[in-house]
Amino acid sequence: MNIKNNLIVKYNHYHGGHCESGSVSSLIKNFGFQLSEPMAFGISSSIGFSYFPFIKIWGRPLISFRMMPRSIIKGVQKRLGIRFNMKTYDDQQEAMDELDALLADGTPVGMQTSISFLTYFLPDFRIPFNAHMTIVFGREGDEYLISDPVFDRPVRIKTEDLKKARFAKGVNAPRGFIFYPAHIPERIDYMAAIKKAVKKTINMMLQPMFPFVGIKGMLTYARSVEKLKNHPDKKYIGGYLSQIVLFQEEVGTGGGGFRFMYAAFLREAYDLLKKPELLEAAKKMVETGDLLRKAAGACAKIIKGKHDSYDLNQVVRLYRECAWSEKEVYLMLKKIKWK
Repeated sequence: MNIKNNLIVKYNHYHGGHCESGSVSSLIKNFGFQLSEPMAFGISSSIGFSYFPFIKIWGRPLISFRMMPRSIIKGVQKRLGIRFNMKTYDDQQEAMDELDALLADGTPVGMQTSISFLTYFLPDFRIPFNAHMTIVFGREGDEYLISDPVFDRPVRIKTEDLKKARFAKGVNAPRGFIFYPAHIPERIDYMAAIKKAVKKTINMMLQPMFPFVGIKGMLTYARSVEKLKNHPDKKYIGGYLSQIVLFQEEVGTGGGGFRFMYAAFLREAYDLLKKPELLEAAKKMVETGDLLRKAAGACAKIIKGKHDSYDLNQVVRLYRECAWSEKEVYLMLKKIKWK
């Protein structure tokens, strides 16, 4: 393939709060359409909660404060009609060649990677997380130019390291996944899009059946923390709480951060539609985010504690308060008269 050694696409870097919502927003803005990161997150119905004790990540239960990876890409496409080209690969060299071809054609490319191999992260942050979304906008010699929304400026990575990041093995293996806008509609019906997005989130978070998802999942999760009071091994308790803090506050924007982002979406939706319930729900969701941050702080105190005695009651109480507070948000949204 005859492609020049240096391939630079004109690209405006945007610093975001979360990798996937930030990447989607940044790409679409660079294609000429103004889509904020909170709108990308909220319109795709990507806020959520799940606690699956029967699925283990690094030996401990899976916990997530948002929907599955790629949900924002697919949700924006579904709600707003912004069509993406998306592709995975079996052949690594084919994936790298097609990346170069797209860059040569002037197309910045979003992609899924593993943080383990992203050398522009500090070593302590290179965790085995395979669903980190970022953007490639150029190549200079043996280095690719990266607009990663979690960084305040563009960064670089060697070709071999990027290839490893794109084809890491394990849970949520990227398989070279790429995405970039193929079509952006001239007009968008925000009333219809926001209505569908909010209703889907309400139904998922208030679902009445499954004890591991939504508000019920939060309460199940709080009970799992309460049961730690009877566990004899303090080291196990510390590891369990460390996993909570990692997935809540470090992987992506985390639990509190996602609630603040959803609150920003609700505020933006209010500015567009002038439904008062949207504004009240936004204020309540900020309170929920604050509670989640307090709960993480309470966990951290136990993790760092040097004494044998510890009290989990505050942690349990805070997570239950988070569940009831967030439930109020969706009950407020349920009252909206959309017509």
